[in-house]
Amino acid sequence: MKSSPNPVNPCLCPLCGQENRCAMEMERSTGVKQEACWCTTALFSQELLAKVPPEAAGTACICAACARSDATP
Repeated sequence: MKSSPNPVNPCLCPLCGQENRCAMEMERSTGVKQEACWCTTALFSQELLAKVPPEAAGTACICAACARSDATP
């Protein structure tokens, strides 16, 4: 029997597994209005986005730490 994969947790970064603190997800899960999330204006490189597992794409946000590490030369 095949086991089903773990569902993607939208509150965790799909790259490092730490909390992503996405304001949009916090609003969705709590119902409390949030300010616009930093990620709505961030630019993510294609190389960084390519590291996101396919099952997490469009489901879990990359955290600020991973985004910053991608921007570091």
